[in-house]
Amino acid sequence: MKIHTTNYTNTFISVAEDCKKTESEIPPLKLDKPKSIARMQFEIITDNPFQLTSDDIIFQIHCKRKGIDPTDNERESFFSKGQPCFRSSPLAKTYGWGFQYDEQSKVSLVAMDDEKYERISNSQELVVIKAMRSSRK
Repeated sequence: MKIHTTNYTNTFISVAEDCKKTESEIPPLKLDKPKSIARMQFEIITDNPFQLTSDDIIFQIHCKRKGIDPTDNERESFFSKGQPCFRSSPLAKTYGWGFQYDEQSKVSLVAMDDEKYERISNSQELVVIKAMRSSRK
């Protein structure tokens, strides 16, 4: 069985071109609703910068939302089908956050209004790609 991945290496995913934010925003909590995927991604990554891969994070959220145990068999089954990567994350499309991947595919967030964002966006050491647009051109 072929296993797909959402991981990148030495890459920066910058904010989508059509993001309406001018500074990064933490995805809001809604009192009477479960946490959004954006909020879960934000919390996991900010609590564990450069400690988890995007595969780890996406699978962890999948298991939590479905109420299933994160077994190796479940992970293999989950990644036997392609999964959307962080280029399609609401953090990069809506809330103004970039994703920085290191040489081990571990990920961290970078706020678009942080001076580090501009430096990383112009880095020659990282592959820089844009998040997917929310709408067609």
